[in-house]
Amino acid sequence: MTHIPPPAEELRLLDAELWQLDARRAQLLARRAWLLQALRSATAQAPSPLGPVTPPARRPETTAPGVQNVLLLLGGTLLTIAALVFTLVSWGDLGIAGRASALGAVTLAALGAPVPLLRRGLRSTAESVAGIGLALTVLDVYALHEVAFPDLDGLGYTAGASAVLAAGWAGYGLGLGALSRAGGPGTGVSAPLRLTLPAAMAAAQLPLLLWVVAAGTGAWTTTAALLVTAALDTAVAPRVPVRSVRRVAVAGAYAMGVCGTLAAGRLSWEATGPGAAASAAALLLLAAAIALAAALRVPDPHTAASLSLAGGLAAVGGLGGVLRVWLSDDWTVPGFLVCGVVLAAAVRTGLPGPVRRGLALASGAVQGLAVLWALPVAAVALLGPASRAGQVWSGIPADARAAVTLEAPWPAHATAAPLVLAVVSAVLAVAARGTDWQDKASAGSSALAWATVLTLPATLELPYAAGLSVQVVVCAAALAAAAYRRPAQPASAPLPLVCLLLALAGSLSLALLSLASEAATLGVLAALTALFAAAARRPRLGPVAAPASLAFAAALACAVGGSLGRQPQHTALLVLAVPAGAALLAARLGKSPLTVPVEVTGATAALLAVGLTVTHPRMTALLLALCGVIAAGTAVRPDRGNVGYAATALFVLAAWVRLASWDVGSPEAYTLPVTVPALFLGAVRRRTDARISSWTAYGAGLSVTLVPSLAAAWAGPHWLRPLLLGGAALAVTLVGARHRLRAPLVLGGGVLVLDALHELAPYLAQMADALPRWAAPALAGLVLLALGATYEQRIRDARRVREVLGRMR
Repeated sequence: MTHIPPPAEELRLLDAELWQLDARRAQLLARRAWLLQALRSATAQAPSPLGPVTPPARRPETTAPGVQNVLLLLGGTLLTIAALVFTLVSWGDLGIAGRASALGAVTLAALGAPVPLLRRGLRSTAESVAGIGLALTVLDVYALHEVAFPDLDGLGYTAGASAVLAAGWAGYGLGLGALSRAGGPGTGVSAPLRLTLPAAMAAAQLPLLLWVVAAGTGAWTTTAALLVTAALDTAVAPRVPVRSVRRVAVAGAYAMGVCGTLAAGRLSWEATGPGAAASAAALLLLAAAIALAAALRVPDPHTAASLSLAGGLAAVGGLGGVLRVWLSDDWTVPGFLVCGVVLAAAVRTGLPGPVRRGLALASGAVQGLAVLWALPVAAVALLGPASRAGQVWSGIPADARAAVTLEAPWPAHATAAPLVLAVVSAVLAVAARGTDWQDKASAGSSALAWATVLTLPATLELPYAAGLSVQVVVCAAALAAAAYRRPAQPASAPLPLVCLLLALAGSLSLALLSLASEAATLGVLAALTALFAAAARRPRLGPVAAPASLAFAAALACAVGGSLGRQPQHTALLVLAVPAGAALLAARLGKSPLTVPVEVTGATAALLAVGLTVTHPRMTALLLALCGVIAAGTAVRPDRGNVGYAATALFVLAAWVRLASWDVGSPEAYTLPVTVPALFLGAVRRRTDARISSWTAYGAGLSVTLVPSLAAAWAGPHWLRPLLLGGAALAVTLVGARHRLRAPLVLGGGVLVLDALHELAPYLAQMADALPRWAAPALAGLVLLALGATYEQRIRDARRVREVLGRMR
């Protein structure tokens, strides 16, 4: 509501302000010169000629135009409220003539007051008074209905009144503008008021809609009224020079267009016959035309793309709705998909770039929704065979659909799912040809093509054998594409990886699907083993294909054992061929990237083989020993020397399991097979490297036998084990003393002393019972006195013993 004067008036005001600024600047410069001269001539004792310091003036917290606008707004609001109260509350206190004269006089005064105000240049005040006048006209219309036309329908009267008000307000605003221009430059205004024309545009949104609703013609006509109003707003918006009116028109176009499009979409969805579907389609096509027309006129590219996206979706919804009533439920989604694919052809037209981009997005959205509709079918075809793991070789299913729906239900109305996936795959491949995202689109297209073939057998209810054959071919094709397909940009192309992952997923599903039949299991696992073994020859597939081939080979070994009627512990011997082959293959590969994956897979297969024998300890011992042989063979390689520790552990574990299966409880039977090789290896290592200490060479081997035997001797009541243990400990101690080795001397001597204490323990207990209670403290005191008397000698003896032990190796 801030008043902006015309150019001539504004130029005069600017000249006056500049003259005042020049005068003020000259005054300030004169004052500054006097102050400088006064500062130079004044002494330190002289009083300051500056006089008292004036505090700075406070800055106002708001501007004058702001205060003006607030006052005018409050005044107009209060007057409008007063008029509303007068009309609604105090109306009955006056007669008919008084009512008409009062409200009419006030309305005319409010509408006429802006004329002299504009002539005086008070534009903001004129805006406020004109707003009051517009509000009074609304009250006049209401009062006229209550007094003169009380029997008329409220909606119909409101529709006519809103049309009259829109026209009257527009004429009033344009009239004021013409009057001000006719008054010449001195009138102070050359354009209509800001409030009148936007208010007229807002009122113009209602007549058609209210008239249709009042006529009760139905939902189709109401929706058409919304879209026609949106079309009118769309046509008016770019042609109106006044920005405020243009904004109101744009807001109206969006509001009416969105409401009309949603209502038309609902009519299309609820249509049950061709006529109703065609009528709804006409409305949706009208909405699409409005959106596309607006997109062609909008300068902003993002807005144009959004409008064309909405228009494309509306067109697909209309045409697809017509096809829906002609087709069965199984083909509803393909009907919409066809419309979306046809829409993609607009990308090749001469439309502006943003419009074509929006239409392409609309087509992509339709195709994406179609793919989402088909995904449950692909999920059942891929994951459904997992239920076969609990019913191995239960019998050949009736068809491919029965094979994948053992527990998961088949989605309803999914007959056309493979067709949908195939169409989207083809469109994606064709649309991306020659573009920067061709490689990514090729990966997506390949995935959709793979899903198409995966779902086809179950959808068509092909025989079980045919479904297996199709999936084997799909797996082979995916591996071939991963191996030989050359992307346009190899550095960042996801196509080989996607194809390899598809092949793995399909192979797992196929292996599970084949569990229904014994012959199918053997044939499929053999085929998968061969396929992945062949694919492993390609360098970029080897690290994944080689382990997969070994895994399927292990599964094939299990299946062969089951087919031959072998028990799991005997089937484990067949499975053990996989880690043996993996070890031989890894030795041949050397430092290839395939070596580690092959070895890890072989180790996993070995664990599987051992796991199959857990209920039969003797077979477990045999399997552990054979795994130790494989590990020992691997340890012969120069770069796998650490595997020797695993081989030793496997041999020891195999011996222990075998002893446990024989119910052997003596610990020496478990420890001696470890001690003897450990001592032998320690002796060999000390012979080659004299710097190795005796603890490193013999400590572990001696401890493995001496410590468990000592524990058993202390816990057992028999005399034979302590006697044998004492003899062995004495021999170890003597060997350590003879060769001056610390580990045998300390371990043997310690075990010998503890074994002797165990044998003397009963006699010491009897002696303790026979002695009086004062004997133990007296004996302790004598010992302390003896130690104290010979303390220095004992220290020398201890030092000598430490020196002797220190010279030992």
